[in-house]
Amino acid sequence: MTAPDKPARVDPALPRPLGRTGLAVTPICIGTSPLASMPGLYGYTVDAQRAEATVEAVLDGPLNFLDTSNSYGGGEAERRIGAVLRRRAQPAGFVLATKVDADPETGDFSGERVRRSAEESLRRLGVDRVPLLYLHDPEYHITFEQAMAPGGAVEALVALRDAGVAGHLGIAGGPIDLLRRFVHTGVFEAVISHNRWTLVDRSAAPLLDAAAAAGVGFVNGAPYGGGILVKGAEAQPKYAYRAAGEQIRAAAAAMQRACAAAGVPLAAAALQFSLRDPRVAATIVGVSTPDRIAQTLALAETPIPAALWAELDRCAPAPQTWLG
Repeated sequence: MTAPDKPARVDPALPRPLGRTGLAVTPICIGTSPLASMPGLYGYTVDAQRAEATVEAVLDGPLNFLDTSNSYGGGEAERRIGAVLRRRAQPAGFVLATKVDADPETGDFSGERVRRSAEESLRRLGVDRVPLLYLHDPEYHITFEQAMAPGGAVEALVALRDAGVAGHLGIAGGPIDLLRRFVHTGVFEAVISHNRWTLVDRSAAPLLDAAAAAGVGFVNGAPYGGGILVKGAEAQPKYAYRAAGEQIRAAAAAMQRACAAAGVPLAAAALQFSLRDPRVAATIVGVSTPDRIAQTLALAETPIPAALWAELDRCAPAPQTWLG
């Protein structure tokens, strides 16, 4: 299906509806995985003081959407967010989202594990409820049928919502066909997919259309593909946390050259590719320092000529290279 017309510019701080949830979220959502300090994944450490200062800057800034998870750094991201939230109130209209995760040691993702995961998250965050709670990465642990079975993960998640622990439910993962199945259940009001709606991977298009048709808010994770669409293929030869294929690297390099010729940062084009699609309610950008928030806003507001978008489309690799 052809994507709807895209606006030339998007105000990154102007809230928009998150599907049918009734929540209004800013187009940029701050991701907190880097705040957990996972050098094996990101190549650098983040101490508690820096992480908490970053959360403080989010609460003081124009963005109202913060994303975390039970699993980030064994819960360290939630602990650091919670340390700040215990010192100060969240701004009015602020949307804090977290995710229930499988047991990190056994891989258990039963209904009972979902309840324990939510309890752990609330305790770390120091809150008694969250506006949005996702089922996180089920594809690594259970099948769709197991998730939806009586007594399973989804039934437990629904019970948490009905008990007031979560305002709304979401599904977060990777594979597009699986996420479409979850969207079609009618249970979920938001969906996150990562690394599948970027300048070099457009495989989330069917999910975008399905979510829009169902009134499900689509939240796009990893618009930079893990850094290759910020630093370029030579400096960051990985895509989606794994070695990038030759066609992906070549496309990223061509896009970097096209952006340089137009005087536009590659990262600005990568971010705005997501922001300017009206089917995308919000785009998650991970940050690890307070000044990254202002830098991200600047990237979102960088003027990009229409001719560059056409050139970037011509540079896109073939669908056979996409994650799907």
